[in-house]
Parts: sequence; C-alpha cells; structure tokens
Amino acid sequence: MEFSQQFSTSPKSEAERAAILADPGFGDYFTDHTVVIDWTVDAAGEGGWHDARVEPYGPIMMDPAAAVLHYGQEIFEGLKAYRHADSSVWTFRPEANAARFNKSAVRLALPELPEEDFIESLRQIVAADRAWVPSGDGEALYLRPFMIATEAFLGVRPSREVSYRVIASPAGNYFGGELKPVSIWLSERYARAGHGGTGEAKCGGNYAASLAAQIEAEQHGCKQVLFLDPTNDHAVDELGGMNVFFVLADGTVVTPELNGNILHGVTRSSVLQLARDRGLVVEERKFTIAEWRERVADGTLAEVFACGTAAVITPIGELKTAVDTLVTPTAQGEPVWKGIREQLLGIQTGTMEDTHGWLTRLA
Repeated sequence: MEFSQQFSTSPKSEAERAAILADPGFGDYFTDHTVVIDWTVDAAGEGGWHDARVEPYGPIMMDPAAAVLHYGQEIFEGLKAYRHADSSVWTFRPEANAARFNKSAVRLALPELPEEDFIESLRQIVAADRAWVPSGDGEALYLRPFMIATEAFLGVRPSREVSYRVIASPAGNYFGGELKPVSIWLSERYARAGHGGTGEAKCGGNYAASLAAQIEAEQHGCKQVLFLDPTNDHAVDELGGMNVFFVLADGTVVTPELNGNILHGVTRSSVLQLARDRGLVVEERKFTIAEWRERVADGTLAEVFACGTAAVITPIGELKTAVDTLVTPTAQGEPVWKGIREQLLGIQTGTMEDTHGWLTRLA
C-alpha cells in the first residue's frame, strides 16, 4: 500500500521536544504526526482499504452519530519503538501485534488489516517522527495503532466506514520512578470479562469495565487491580492491563491458561519462551486465589510479577483483599522476573542477541 504524506506545518520546536523527552512520563505527550487508512463498503457491498496517508497530529473530525461513539466498535494495539546504540530504530514482534489486532477485529466485527500494511504504518510514523524516539535507559516511543467505526448511523450493525490510525507517544517508566514491587487489589465486586465476551480482544470496552475496580484499588493504596473468574473456582484471570505470573519455590513458572477471558499478551508469550530458554519448567494452567493463599502460607510461592508492553515486567509485592494481605516473600538471590526482564529489555534495545528473530527494523 502506498502512503501519501502531509507533514505538519507547525511541529513542536526542538526545544519543546527536548523538554518533553527529558521527562516523557507515559501517554502524556504525542508526536507531530498520525497515520490514517480508510475502509469503506462500496455499492456492491465489498469493503476495501484506501487513502493511506501520514497527516499532522490533531483532532479527529467525526459525526456525532459515528458508530464508535454509540456502540463501542473499536480496537487498539500497543507496541514500542526502541532506539539502538547506532541510532537505528526497531520494534519488537510486530507480527504478533498484527495477528492479535486482526483477531480483535474479527471479534468486534471490524475489517482485518493485512500484516504488511500494519507494519508499514509503523514505519511511516517512525519515519515522520524519528526525532521523538527517546534514547534514555528504559525509554521508548510507544506506538498506538487503533481502529474505529466512523459511519454515522444509529442502527445496530457493523459499520460500513472505518478508520485505522496510528499515534505515537514518548514513554518512560510506566509506574514512574525506581522500579520496585507494587501493591495490587483483589476485585471481588467486578469482573473484567466473561466467557463468550470480548476478554481476549484488545478493545476499549474491556478497559472501561476495569476502571471502577481500578478506582477501588487506588482507594486501598494499590497500583493495579486483579480480576478472578467466579465461574471457575475463582481462578486468577489477569490484571486490569497486564498478565500475571507466579514463580514457585521449586522454580516452576506458572501463568493462568488462556481461556477466552484473558488477553493474548505479546510480552506474556515472550516471557514464557525466555523462561523455557532458561530451562525453567513452565505451566499454563488454572491458578486459583485459594492456591495463592495456600502457597503464601506454606512458603511455596517465591515470586509474583506482572507483564505487558507498557510496563514490561513489574514485581508484585503484595495482594490486598477485603479480608487479608498476601505478601510476596523477598527473593533469595536474583529473582526470576529480574533476569527475564533484563534479557527482554536487552533484546528490545539491541544490547543482547535476538535469537528468536523478534526484532523488526523500522528506521
């Protein structure tokens, strides 16, 4: 697909950009451009992608009756662009993001975007805004591809007009400051997803459904919220925005099995592979809140951590519930999560060998 280009006539100045990159935060600032591809259904009832372009970043002009505003027909992805020592820019496993994007599209009755166009859209925005890619330790340019239904109508059916877009934001540490164990809250009033629902799709409705529980977590001094499956022995599903892992005292790495409720995390699958590479026993299975309590009590739980594109890997220090607090013990020696995190970041930033061919050069 060929992309036309319309560069911003009023980009941020070099001084403004430098000030932002000195303290980027996460999702607070955005680069000068956006990528857009349109999809429409023609008179013959055939849908097709067209008018791929790079535009100046700015508000989206949308009809008040646009389907996304009324029926939530939208999906998104998240991945990062990393500046390597030679100033080249790379991203991590974009093919996996493209595949998940299309899986989400099918679930939300949206059109699939060819993998090559998905990856080319990333190249286009990095080419336009390469100066925005940070070079600080642990920093990256966060890329947010998304797709929204834009047809103006109030009937309940799939939209016949869709807009695919990519925006970018320089990103620092997701939780801010020094990396240290976080506290999480057990949600027993709310569910993030249900069987047959959109749990494994990356769509805004899942995140909106988690916000009330997130507020509850913050009221209890926690950074994130953990959801259970009340229909399956109160099995652990995932956090509001990350997958969760457990390391047992014998070194076994356990994560909840994918069951239709849980997002197919790209970082999750990468952690599983790197754990296997290290010779660790890996189990994808049901892990209940009862087992969590039992293993804390008998000392067979060694580590708990969360992972995702934004935060990479973050240790969990404790789980607060309405009746108790489950404290993760202090690791003896180097924690499993730390070694995997350093290797994962090393691959992403080009300081460690990429033996799995996970990196794709963008610029």
